[in-house]
Amino acid sequence: MSHPIYAPLAPWLGLGRSLDALNLAAAGISTESGRPIRFVPPGKRRAGYELQVHDTGRVETRPENLHDWFNALCWLAFPRTKARINAMHAAEIPREQGQRGRLRDLLTIFDEGGAAVVCADAELVQLVREFRWKELFWGERERVRRSMRFVVLGHAVLEQALKPWPGITCKALFAPTDDNCDEQAAAWLARLGAGASPRELAPLPVFGYPGWTENQDAAFYEDERYFRPQGKAG
Repeated sequence: MSHPIYAPLAPWLGLGRSLDALNLAAAGISTESGRPIRFVPPGKRRAGYELQVHDTGRVETRPENLHDWFNALCWLAFPRTKARINAMHAAEIPREQGQRGRLRDLLTIFDEGGAAVVCADAELVQLVREFRWKELFWGERERVRRSMRFVVLGHAVLEQALKPWPGITCKALFAPTDDNCDEQAAAWLARLGAGASPRELAPLPVFGYPGWTENQDAAFYEDERYFRPQGKAG
């Protein structure tokens, strides 16, 4: 896992794949309800997954399962963001009356489907917002390497990135270059209203980042299967 996408997880990648190791590393991490996070084997629940985490701090985890393991590592690397996502799910579930709403869809995409905090100056951020991928990743590639950073929070995307390919797309939010990405993501989530939807997040083909995948040349960034123009991106 030497790929740069795993850099935020680097302090924990050497942990043994066991609940004991994860729980030792999680000391001091809590839900917003004040419950210490504990990674536990799956079992019978009295409530749904998010409500159980919020009410008890118990995160069901199969450490041999990559999806669960990356979820646990994201709790260690991004504790404020994970706690905020969980608190928002827990607050929203009773209001939904059994019909899942757009806000929880956004939270799930953010958490699983791959949110990426983009730390960059305003000019580079504008190229992302305007889907000017070739200009950003090819024309400005040296500047991107120097002053643009992607921090991927979504544990499903981190699992997919074990076999990187250009079609992996995250949803982006933007932060100044010198800010703590965990704090920025949690603060952005806290500002969302009840009517928020996945459209709040801009699409971002993260493996367009210079050096993150092979065979990157000018023609690579013209492939609309991966680098969709504005109006065609999902």
